[in-house]
Amino acid sequence: MSVHQRLETSGKKKLLALDGGGIRGAMTIEVLAKIEAMLRDELKRPRLVLADYFDFVGGTSTGAILAASISYGMSMVELRAFYERSGPAMFDKASLLERFRHKYLDEALAEKLRSVFGTETTLGSDALRTLLLMVMRNATTDSPWPLSNNPRAKYNNTGDDEDNLRLPLWQLVRASTAAPTYFPPEEIRVGDNSFLFVDGGITMFNNPAFQMFLMATLPPYRIEWPATEEDLLIVSVGTGFAPDANRNLDASDMNLVYNAGSVPSALMSAALHEQDTLCRVFGKCLLGAPIDSEVGDLLGTMAPGGRNLFTYMRYNAELTQPGLASLGLGHLDPKALQRLDSVEAIGDLQALGRAVGRQVKREHFAGFMADPSP
Repeated sequence: MSVHQRLETSGKKKLLALDGGGIRGAMTIEVLAKIEAMLRDELKRPRLVLADYFDFVGGTSTGAILAASISYGMSMVELRAFYERSGPAMFDKASLLERFRHKYLDEALAEKLRSVFGTETTLGSDALRTLLLMVMRNATTDSPWPLSNNPRAKYNNTGDDEDNLRLPLWQLVRASTAAPTYFPPEEIRVGDNSFLFVDGGITMFNNPAFQMFLMATLPPYRIEWPATEEDLLIVSVGTGFAPDANRNLDASDMNLVYNAGSVPSALMSAALHEQDTLCRVFGKCLLGAPIDSEVGDLLGTMAPGGRNLFTYMRYNAELTQPGLASLGLGHLDPKALQRLDSVEAIGDLQALGRAVGRQVKREHFAGFMADPSP
């Protein structure tokens, strides 16, 4: 099914939202592999890929790599191999002088993305089988850029050089993964303008789930799918989170160096949880760990106004010793799993993803299990 067909065909719609998180995307792949296997079994389609099932796939940073690859028709076997083979190469250390600005070079990552998508594939390519959202931050204009291939969107199909659908797909994915301090920014020309883009994880949309709901339903985005729990499914997959409580913290410790290192991650964590909370409040939440000790998990609660706007599931893991132990993985090192560039821990991240994947249940998808078109 093409992007145009997904827009023009009525019926239930399924959205897949993928968080950012560096190499921790290896965990996401294992959760998605369980979803893919479940769908293949239930629908009796042994070669089904997630692009056959989901109508709209979105992601930020490593989630953008996964989302674009899924929309491109890749299976989880292919994506798993890509991360195992390419993960270490993508984190190619910069020289000592360059590390003052960023830890890693970008050419290895760019070359891997070009090898997957090709240099001629654009955001508007027919090779993409679903609606696709990738989130980046335009550092030049100091604004988040949630960029989609929706042909009805205001800045798509404009017929001029500023048409976003003409932009190279690999370069947009690279822009979404340009995490400050890890990789240099990506420069992209849009018409007569040149912009510097960095990782979308430093916007409100490191978890893009609620933004995808808005884009799928609000009139200005020109998709306008029905917003009911029977018609709209949102599946959200995280890359793990780690509360960094420090009961021994002293006011004198909170200097410029401390704040430079902790404030960005604190804001990203708060934004991620806020997006998750919004989805649980306005949707019918079927799965998700407790958000905090006050609101709990919000499973089974009714949205304000008495009408849920979609059905929602959230797959994620707490990357602490207690969190890992609750999944039967207390022997793993939480510090290694927390790092965005921990390529030596890919095997452990995969084990973590398989443990989280055990939460995937057929009954959660029951209202959205009709066989999709081939």
